[in-house]
Amino acid sequence: MTPRRPANNPARLVKTPGVAGSPPDATAAPGHPANVEGLLRWRHRLVLGLTFVTGIADALGVLALGGAFSSVMTGNMVLLGLSAGTLDAQLAISASSAIGAYVVGVLVGSRVAGVPDPSDPVWPRQVTWALSVELVAILAFLVLWEVLLEDGFDGSAQLLMLMVLAGALGVQGSAVQRFGVPGLSSTYLTGTLTTLIAGVSARRPWPSLLPGAKLLVAPIVGAGVGAAVAVHIPRLAPIVLVIPLAVVMIGGLRLRRGDSTDR
Repeated sequence: MTPRRPANNPARLVKTPGVAGSPPDATAAPGHPANVEGLLRWRHRLVLGLTFVTGIADALGVLALGGAFSSVMTGNMVLLGLSAGTLDAQLAISASSAIGAYVVGVLVGSRVAGVPDPSDPVWPRQVTWALSVELVAILAFLVLWEVLLEDGFDGSAQLLMLMVLAGALGVQGSAVQRFGVPGLSSTYLTGTLTTLIAGVSARRPWPSLLPGAKLLVAPIVGAGVGAAVAVHIPRLAPIVLVIPLAVVMIGGLRLRRGDSTDR
């Protein structure tokens, strides 16, 4: 019987960049592909796509689903406090429901995606599995949106769709955690902003700050697109969630095929 290779086998390890950290290590470990830097750059682009989806989802939550966020749980916690101070029961229900659904999504996503492993390829298959769960939830959201849009969304419909969307974003957040890159996220970005500004203050080279800057721009662009579609072409609003998510999943599959370390 061939002995099992230890989990910390250097042939499977690679230095991965943080959110606003330095670029990937261009020196491949023994047995690792020479194009590992390119693979990591492509992975970061795919995470940007997920962050774009997050911006769209938050825009839909705020504009059409009761005023709560789909992914920004810190914001929802603040809204929950505001609802207590202003005695706004509806806001309290929306914010607390979004938080609860997000927590459930994280729990489900964590079970599907698992925890980072030193032997992981650049894009573990478990990430695709978790994103598939998110896609199913987004498709359920699409069906609810299209069916209920004609008659308008009442409070119950808004709450149900908000919870589905928040749960989907919770799964997405867990999927990105599987990469094991400290600070890398597609759903909570305050730490990314802090790291970026600290890097600017420390006069770090701009190329090392660019990945974090892009992650901060992506949800802004996504929110703008989501808001424009929700206001002007509401029928297409859920479709702009599905398309970029599907593109990211296809990109992840192609990335796996390009990673020769994936056994």
